[in-house]
Parts: sequence; structure tokens; C-alpha cells
Amino acid sequence: MKRLANSFAIFTLALALQSGAPHLHAQESAPEPPRDGRFSMQPTADGFVRLDTRTGVVSHCTALKEGVQCRAGADERAALDAEIERLAKDNVDLRAKLAAATGQSPSARLRNALPSDEEVNRAIGWMETFMRRMMRAVRDETPPGERL
Repeated sequence: MKRLANSFAIFTLALALQSGAPHLHAQESAPEPPRDGRFSMQPTADGFVRLDTRTGVVSHCTALKEGVQCRAGADERAALDAEIERLAKDNVDLRAKLAAATGQSPSARLRNALPSDEEVNRAIGWMETFMRRMMRAVRDETPPGERL
């Protein structure tokens, strides 16, 4: 965590100097350790830099009319894009393996998962038979004066 805090301090100082904030000195740019919250924030000329102390994600935040908008750093965005690309490739690979294993496309597997008309009619027939027998049993067991 200390290494991450040091990296954040260097990043904050570089960002502050780049944005034209010469009033920040190296000793002032080190972030305070988080007291209760998840985020540690450092001011910049046009907003602030936010460090997520749980994940290590650094974002630059600016105040707009609609509210505060935070954007992840460029290297973190590249990491997110790389992860999205990897997951998309894995998804394509898994779909191909599943199609090879089952010999069917995803839409064909869905069609085969649904019951046929014959199976539906057979199930309804069973339900009708069950209900008729239940009604007969209730009718036969109820005394004649108390029938529904």
C-alpha cells in the first residue's frame, strides 16, 4: 500500500506541475492516508485526482454543471480495453467449443430445449386426468347435503 501511495504522490505531483500549479511542492503532494473513506483525493488546477484505495484506480475528476465527472487514467483505460478484448475472445472461443461439442448452433440448441407440441399436449392431458380424478374424489367424499 505504501508503494501505491508513493506512486500516487508522484503521479499527483506530475499532474499538478503539468497543469500549471507551481504552488504544490513534493512534501505537500503526498496524500494523507484515508481515514474512513474509500477514496483519497488531491486537488489540481482544474479539479482533483481521486485514488480508489481498494482497487488502486486513479481518476481525474472535474466539476461540471451537471456534477462531478471522473475519468480513469489513460493506462487504466487501456487495461480495461485489453480485458474487454480478452473476454470477448474467450466468449467467441467458448461458443465455438460448445458448438463443436454439441454439434448445434446456439439458436438450434434453444429450439431443441423447448418442448414439442406433442409433449405439451401430453402434459395437458395428464393435468386434465388429474383434475377430473381429484374433482371426482372430492365429490364422492363430500356428504350429499354439503356438496358445492
